Amino acid sequence: AYLTVSIEPLPPVVVGDAVTLKCNFKTDGKMREIVWYRVSGTGASSLLLGTGTRGHQAALLLWNRRSGLDVLLWCLLLSLPEVRISDNGPYECHVGIYDRATREKVVLASGNVFLNVMAPPTSISVLAADTPAPFSRYQAQNFTLVCVVSGGKPAPLVYFKRDGEPIEATPLPEPPAGAGSWAPRSLLHRDLDDTKVPKSLAAEGQPGLGQALGTAEPPRGLAAERDPVTEAIPETVVSREFPRWVHVAEPIYYFRHTHAPVSDGTVEARATLTWTLNPQIDNEALFSCEVKHPALSMPMQSEVTLVAPKGPKITMTPTRARVGDTVRILVQGFQNEVFPEPLFTWTRVGSRLLDGSAEHDGKELVLERVPAELNGSMYRCTAQNPLGSTDTHTRLIVFENPNIPRGPEDSNGSLTGHCGFRLVLALTLTVILELT
Repeated sequence: AYLTVSIEPLPPVVVGDAVTLKCNFKTDGKMREIVWYRVSGTGASSLLLGTGTRGHQAALLLWNRRSGLDVLLWCLLLSLPEVRISDNGPYECHVGIYDRATREKVVLASGNVFLNVMAPPTSISVLAADTPAPFSRYQAQNFTLVCVVSGGKPAPLVYFKRDGEPIEATPLPEPPAGAGSWAPRSLLHRDLDDTKVPKSLAAEGQPGLGQALGTAEPPRGLAAERDPVTEAIPETVVSREFPRWVHVAEPIYYFRHTHAPVSDGTVEARATLTWTLNPQIDNEALFSCEVKHPALSMPMQSEVTLVAPKGPKITMTPTRARVGDTVRILVQGFQNEVFPEPLFTWTRVGSRLLDGSAEHDGKELVLERVPAELNGSMYRCTAQNPLGSTDTHTRLIVFENPNIPRGPEDSNGSLTGHCGFRLVLALTLTVILELT
């Protein structure tokens, strides 16, 4: 008997598309069975559709028959209405016929095809590494943007732009296995800002003053050595908006791209862009992460604008605090959109906080059971990110609480303090009178 099987190859398809696998075969014998198999990664096959066997619905099989002289042309269609990522993989079509000479002999043939299912990325986001982070006028800092792209198959092509223009970045090698997260701070020296150091201290060469911080040599080509400071600094502290280490020259960018498989068959791609931050030119700079993928008709992107915090908005509850109340001072926002996330630090001007600490980190400062002594106290909130720092102040006014009876006790509930003071005063006057 004569039997040949062929399957038409398929281009890559996108999740959700309708796909039809065609199994073409020619034979001059009598058909015994035709089956479709899905082959797993381990080599095991699972029956999908078939004829000549029980338990399969013939309605799922589409047949086309064309008559010839001695050979019958057949086509078995396997229809997948909406493909999923799990449908990705090899498929096989097996055909068996009875030999024309004897019914006891079976002739078998098969063909195979690989169904490549693509999935466009489902999410893209840009964030800053190591946030919240402080602003420093005293040393140059590296800054890293991280672009995370999820849900794509295969891995997408990720790249960065600045103000709409593609960034030419130096690629960095893949981190070794088991090395953990890559630390971008190792890219450059951190130089002290001499504009905040009196000349006498800089001349004495004290550790950490007037010289580079850290002695570790950066990797070759990642940072240029800077000339020593030769400018004469007055004895008084010089205050400038930006430190001397800031250069107007174009920054050098470093790029790294990694991807990791996800259990659902997709890939999570991460791209990092690192450079030496320059607050003078990087503040209000627009950075975008763009993604190209064969399943996308146009690039996918996410944008962020680097902005220093400006004009924090502070609220205090209750608005009319009384002795014994719990007061909450909260930063609700800013006059502008801030990126990356700011670091908030609370201090009490001229004294320590109510709990005895020098400062408190976080957007909210809670003062438990405020005493009358805090009336008129000033609180400072410092909001900063790597691009800049800003301070705002608020004054706490504490009113008397009618629910707390007034008496000889002071605001701390201490009676012995006043009595002890009066007793000592009386004894002192008695001694003075006796001496005179």
